[in-house]
Amino acid sequence: MKFEHLIEINDPLNPLIDTLTHEQLWRGLVLRAESPKLFVPHLDECRIADRTDKGFKRTQRYGELVIEDTVVLEYPDRIRYEVAPQGEITRSSLTMTIESHGTARLYVRFEYEDAHNALEDEANKMYDDFRRSAYQESDIDTIRVLRDLAEQGRLDATLN
Repeated sequence: MKFEHLIEINDPLNPLIDTLTHEQLWRGLVLRAESPKLFVPHLDECRIADRTDKGFKRTQRYGELVIEDTVVLEYPDRIRYEVAPQGEITRSSLTMTIESHGTARLYVRFEYEDAHNALEDEANKMYDDFRRSAYQESDIDTIRVLRDLAEQGRLDATLN
């Protein structure tokens, strides 16, 4: 399954939306990777290991389910989550890319991909439709949390 969607961050024509800078947005997306419990309340635990300037490995626990992934940081525009096959979990990835369409507009493109082939995708169509919807809602929540954090000043450079 491949799925992608775009969320607009700054709309200069909508004065009701607080503007985020590219740096605030980047810091927020990195925070989502480093502190996922702020964004995923049902996550029980997240441990980070093997940190470099290019990323890190994580182990996340949701009850009995444990997922290991690698986070690749491509400053200043892209964060990639890569999940290797493990147990009943197939290879998958999520890429979040900050896009700028003009000077005042910012977007985040969310791209999901898993290792299923076309036959498996067809067999899982109903399940994949549900997953797409859940992914999109989760991503909208991510941006909502980022806006809240920015409003609190937690994405400002002085705090990093």
